[in-house]
Amino acid sequence: MLEKNFTVIAETGIHARPATLLVQTAGKFESEISLRYNDRTVNLKSIMGVMSLGIGKDSEITIIVDGNDEEMAMKELTEVFSKEGLAK
Repeated sequence: MLEKNFTVIAETGIHARPATLLVQTAGKFESEISLRYNDRTVNLKSIMGVMSLGIGKDSEITIIVDGNDEEMAMKELTEVFSKEGLAK
């Protein structure tokens, strides 16, 4: 299992478009992938789950990946956060 913390830097937080990108990226992997924010954890493969968190700018979030392809999944999700200017 891998865990990585991020700080959201996007002015608009993680709204519909970036949430969709994250869900699509997570969906490519067999591993279970979760997003934790404010003591709530949701499946990162669920757009409704991600949107329900209401993640704004400067929020601290954690991505948790557990499975056979966890290293590749974490690498790609980290790249999406960076490339899209979502989090660091």
